[in-house]
Amino acid sequence: MATAQQRAEATVADPRWAAVAARDPAADGRFVYSVRSTGVYCPPSCPSRRARPETVAFHATPADAERAGFRPCRRCHPGRALPANPHARLVAGLCRLIEGAERAPTLAELAQRAGLSPFHLHRVFKAVTGLTPAAWARAQRARRVQHELGRADSVTAAIYDAGYNSSGRFYEDAGAVLGMTPRAWRAGGVATEIRFAVGECSLGAILVAQSARGVCAILLGDDPDALLAQLQQRFPSAQLIGGDAAFETLVARVVGFVEAPRLGLDLPLDMRGTAFQQRVWQALQKIPPGETLSYAELAHRIGAPRAVRAVAGACAANPLAVAIPCHRVVRGDGGLAGYRWGIERKRALLEREAKD
Repeated sequence: MATAQQRAEATVADPRWAAVAARDPAADGRFVYSVRSTGVYCPPSCPSRRARPETVAFHATPADAERAGFRPCRRCHPGRALPANPHARLVAGLCRLIEGAERAPTLAELAQRAGLSPFHLHRVFKAVTGLTPAAWARAQRARRVQHELGRADSVTAAIYDAGYNSSGRFYEDAGAVLGMTPRAWRAGGVATEIRFAVGECSLGAILVAQSARGVCAILLGDDPDALLAQLQQRFPSAQLIGGDAAFETLVARVVGFVEAPRLGLDLPLDMRGTAFQQRVWQALQKIPPGETLSYAELAHRIGAPRAVRAVAGACAANPLAVAIPCHRVVRGDGGLAGYRWGIERKRALLEREAKD
C-alpha cells in the first residue's frame, strides 16, 4: 500500500493539482476533486482551506465522485459549477478514457471517439486542460507508476502495470517522473541524500540544497530554522546532510548568482513538479534579467491563455528562488503581485536587475 508521502507525490504530479492549488475557476467543469478526510468533493475553485494532497483524489464529473461515496461540498456547491468551455465535458470524458486505458490512446483514436479531426481535438484538448493529449497521458502514466511502485511486488511489475511497454523507456523517464531511483521511491525515499547549507545574502537567510540530480532548492527568508523546516517538509523521507567545505563553494556560487542574476547560474537544476509546473518554470527561465511578463502573458507564452490562475499557482510553487525567476512575473498593470519569499524581496530583485 502506498504511503501518505507517495500518495501526496502522486497527487502533486497530476496536472489537475495545479488548478486546485491556484483555485482556478477556469478549471471548473473540467473535473472535481474529493477529500478523503472530510468525505466531500469540490470544484477546483472552492475557497475552502486547501486539502493535504495525500487526501485528494480526482474525478471527471460530480457523478463519478458521488459514486465513489463523496458528497457535495456545502460551501461551494459543486453541482452548480458549469463548464466554462463548451468542450469541457467532451475533454473530461477523454481524460477519463486516458486514465482508464491500459495503453494510452493515440491522437487519432481520441479524435475518432470525439468526432473531431486530430488537429481540432489537439487544439480543443490543450485549450481546456493546458496540456496536449500526449502530455496528459504521460502525466497520468507518471501518477500510475508512482502508485504501482508503492504496492507492486517488484519494480518490473510496477513498470508494466503502469503502462510502460519496456523497462528501458521507463528508466529513461524515471528521474523526471520520480526524482529518484525506483527502488528509492519504493523505500519511501529514505535512501535519497540531499546536501544543504544555510547562509546569508543581501536578501536575508538563504538555504541551498542539492540532490544527485542538481540543485533542488534555493529558499529565501528571515529565519534559517524555518527554511530548514521547509526543506524537511519538501523532502520528508530524504537523508538531509549538512554541507562540507566543497558544498560551501557551491553555496557561494549560488549566493553570487542571487546578488547578480545577470551572471547566470551554470549548475544543473533538479526541478520536480507537475507537467504543467515544468512548462511554466521552463518559460520563466527564458525571461531575461531586466524584463518582466504579466501572468496573462506568461499563460499565452506556454499556450494556455485561460490558465492564468494555474500559472500563478505554478509560480507560487517554485522551489528555486531566482534560478527559476518567478519574481519577473507581475500583474497586468505592472504592479507587484504575491511572491513566495515576500514582496520586498521581489521588489529588490527587480530593482537590482533594472540597474545592472
